[in-house]
Amino acid sequence: MDKREFLKGTGALMAGSMVAQFSAGQPSAPRENWAGNLTYSTDHLHTPATVDEVRAVVKNCAELRALGTRHSFNTIADSTHNQISLKRLDDITIDDKARTVTVGAGVTYGALAPVIDARGYALHNLASLPHISVAGAIATATHGSGIHNGNLATAVAALEVVTADGQVLHLSREKDGDQFLGAVVGLGALGVVTHVTLHLLPTYQVAQTVYRNLSFDHLQHHLDEIFGSGYSVSLFTDWQKHRATQVWIKRRLAPGDKNEWPTEFFGAARAAEKLHPIEGHPAESCTEQQGIPGPWYERLPHFRMNFTPSSGRELQTEYFVPRERGYEAILAVEKLRDRITPHLFVTELRTIAADELWMSMAHERPSLAIHFTWKPEWPEVREILPLIEAQLAPFSPRPHWAKLFTIPPSRVQAQYARLADFEAMLERRDPTHKFRNEFLRHNLYAG
Repeated sequence: MDKREFLKGTGALMAGSMVAQFSAGQPSAPRENWAGNLTYSTDHLHTPATVDEVRAVVKNCAELRALGTRHSFNTIADSTHNQISLKRLDDITIDDKARTVTVGAGVTYGALAPVIDARGYALHNLASLPHISVAGAIATATHGSGIHNGNLATAVAALEVVTADGQVLHLSREKDGDQFLGAVVGLGALGVVTHVTLHLLPTYQVAQTVYRNLSFDHLQHHLDEIFGSGYSVSLFTDWQKHRATQVWIKRRLAPGDKNEWPTEFFGAARAAEKLHPIEGHPAESCTEQQGIPGPWYERLPHFRMNFTPSSGRELQTEYFVPRERGYEAILAVEKLRDRITPHLFVTELRTIAADELWMSMAHERPSLAIHFTWKPEWPEVREILPLIEAQLAPFSPRPHWAKLFTIPPSRVQAQYARLADFEAMLERRDPTHKFRNEFLRHNLYAG
């Protein structure tokens, strides 16, 4: 794959030479994101272990971007100058009275979940991968699934952020209201998030069952019923034969629940064996299916923590459309099936509840997410994306901030009613634009 062409394609290759910055860390070897489709543009990686060390790095860098667990497929976390990894900030503190947990920015959901579950707590939602960090997930409105479930950032109660001047800013839902709603999905532009506080729920059990071959015809009149048939529901498709190849239903179990599953679901047959979403892939990396109950954190993700998630080497794209027009949007994309399928591993369809977070893809809009996991064939995928985006244009698509898209900046910006307020907040907190990179300049500020 031509990495330089990839960077140009996402609007994220910055001209100019690297400026040497004071650094407590040392230059590292060239680094990739987890999927291997992107090589970062700087070898200056800072790895502080305390908030005070983060403050020192921030104060001594003219330009800086925070790097999470490297699950972004585009250059949102890239920098030609400095990156800062918070992986050493891995503390976890539970407040039983407030029923919250505060985590360092390096903590992943996979590390957090067993700790809180052992204390009788849970989170309302998890993404399909438990490998991602809490701070990185909320910064990009990463979401999970469920008609009644908000994205992962909706669980945030408070943030600790080191701002451009090296000061520590504390924001909470309780005291900061509107400004808090603007800061949570911060795209890494507000500052370096060092700690996140999350609301907790009592722990619960989940059972998961998979059905095969659901005709899309059922979505015309039963889309909400199908996606509301479980606590979290995902449909997978290769876009051929007008059907979902698999339907994954994750049901939250109440005490005394008989945990019974019908043999058919809207004509789809219950699977007799454990399946991987990508047909033909071994299923050992997937969470348990066939109705076997287990802790919430071992069922809500699709993939187990100690395995390589999904396919590994891949590309990802995702668009959010209004749920009320979800069936129309599916049919629009289906028209491109013969262009899409040869380069596709699988598409996943999920729902996400509306929220109030300014830069969330589900801001004030119950959404259907249309997700593409592509083969690592960027030249071909780059040609297909504008075609998909043109088909989805009537539905006002919002691309996932951390995945690949080619929608022009003006159309992206038009989807966010609070964008001007967000930009004004960034100007107040980061007047020297320390935390901007080419991705943000292109997608938030370009005409």
